[in-house]
Amino acid sequence: MTVTPIVALDVSTFDEAIAIVRQLGETCRFYKIGGELFTAVGPQIVTAVREAGCQVFLDLKFHDIPNTVRHSAAAAARLGASLITVHASGGSAMIRAAVEGAGTGCDVFAVTVLTSLDAPQLGEAWGRGGVDVLTEAYRLAILAKGAGAAGVVCSGLEAPSLHAHFGSELKLLVPGIRLPGASANDQARVVTPGDAVSAGATYLILGRTVTAAPDPMAAMAAVQGEISAAVGA
Repeated sequence: MTVTPIVALDVSTFDEAIAIVRQLGETCRFYKIGGELFTAVGPQIVTAVREAGCQVFLDLKFHDIPNTVRHSAAAAARLGASLITVHASGGSAMIRAAVEGAGTGCDVFAVTVLTSLDAPQLGEAWGRGGVDVLTEAYRLAILAKGAGAAGVVCSGLEAPSLHAHFGSELKLLVPGIRLPGASANDQARVVTPGDAVSAGATYLILGRTVTAAPDPMAAMAAVQGEISAAVGA
């Protein structure tokens, strides 16, 4: 079982992002570039991270008409992204278009329910009461798999049920990872690295857990230790 940690470059300048990559060095070879950094810096940051010998998860969460998403996914793949995201709620035709655009060298992951949302907030967004997060994540995961997505983005709380149902047929990318005792910040549904691995996660997204730590290298080592212990359990 291979579990890959991905560090989020949730900063707003090129220099800040590259400083993190250089600081972590060989301890991390996969980075997430999201909307904030990509909007501020542009494609050059993807190129720079790739030139540093690292893989890129371009987390722009495409959600548009299928043709636009197809071309966006193709552009991301040409930049060298290894993973991209779309919102599963965009529908099967849109997800399928992203998969077609991304081609064979770039995996498409569909976001089920953002980890910043709890059940009442999700119900407000969906416009109906009695919403259950797991039910919605499961429904969207089925849709994503049917449309050819390589995996889904879900919280560690939904991961066990999704892994039990889909097994290796659908990879799980889990954000909202926090070391034991750390603050949840603006996330509503968080888990530890060990819990995420035990739940069947393929990729773990590490943000402030590492980048805002007093000693990012020590934090990364702690994460790696939890991953190793959970994989070996």
